[in-house]
Amino acid sequence: MRMIKDLFNNFFPTPDFLRVPSFGLDISDESLKFVELINTRHGIKVGRFGERKIPFGVIESGKIKDLKKMEEILTALKEEEKIKAVRVSLPEEQVYLFKLPLEKQGLEDIREGIELSLEEYVPVPAQEAVFDYDILSENSQSLELQVAVIPKNIIESYLSVFKNSLILVKSFELEAQAISRAVVKKNDPETSMVIDFGERRAGIFIVSGGTVVFTSTLEVGGASLTKIIQKNFKISFDEAEKIKRQYGLERNSTNQEIFSVLLNSVSVLRDEITKHFVYWHTNKDKDGKDRSPIRKIILCGGDSNLKGISEYFSVSLKSKVELANVWVNMVNTDKYIPAINFEDSLAFASALGLALGDFNYD
Repeated sequence: MRMIKDLFNNFFPTPDFLRVPSFGLDISDESLKFVELINTRHGIKVGRFGERKIPFGVIESGKIKDLKKMEEILTALKEEEKIKAVRVSLPEEQVYLFKLPLEKQGLEDIREGIELSLEEYVPVPAQEAVFDYDILSENSQSLELQVAVIPKNIIESYLSVFKNSLILVKSFELEAQAISRAVVKKNDPETSMVIDFGERRAGIFIVSGGTVVFTSTLEVGGASLTKIIQKNFKISFDEAEKIKRQYGLERNSTNQEIFSVLLNSVSVLRDEITKHFVYWHTNKDKDGKDRSPIRKIILCGGDSNLKGISEYFSVSLKSKVELANVWVNMVNTDKYIPAINFEDSLAFASALGLALGDFNYD
């Protein structure tokens, strides 16, 4: 059936004006980023994209604190960009992710089996939780599931602001899963570690066989590095940001003082990355077998452009750390140059991955 559909589309392609665009909307405490992807006869193209700042205190650690203000931001976005439907990322800080083995004997319904086991794994009562799952493996006796859980009140607050803004939510997804869809090559059977270094925090997650199997969030981001420079040199935040961008973690005679100032904060993130990297390789899986080794370490996020940071992590981990290619599953950049430049694209990895979900990339 798929072959027949593809053949039909080759001879009778859908007119561009009938093609439905896909919007990904990545929401964090400080901003929302959106990207439109359009499926044309020449492949996926980037349409509208942009960023809107979210005032301090509207969202804190992924929880919407000011529903009215968030509705105003979304309503303005809808009117300005004519957005009707979106795929939205869920805040990693509010999501619990775990593996769950289930015996098939006596199991009538997978969701019921998960619900009965939920409180053993997460500090959220089953009646106050919303969850989804992927089947990681299966045999005649048992299943192994990857379960994601989020408090119901968090989901309800997000649904409320979108409903009142008259924007249809097509799906909610883990931010880590959206990013991995953008930066890890489709159908890659190997294991990768992805580091999402953003403005306010850093996300570390491990992707194995296309599934996110581990996530961790650390309250270290690009803004904290800027504040350290600001404090040490007694300058404005904007001046400190310029210095950070100019020198970064490149170690040389003119940059020695900046390097030393930044090193303490970045080393916290390095230690966290190292801890998870070592744990993954030195602990067996549930069957007592060695885990699939991490073959690739991918760096993305708005502050992953900091000079010298990928080289610094590479030396620390004794493994190559590379900046993400967010187009790896979308376009051949030798033939089509997306409207988002490379540096900016690293900050749009989540939004791009969300939008890509409408193109059979799950």
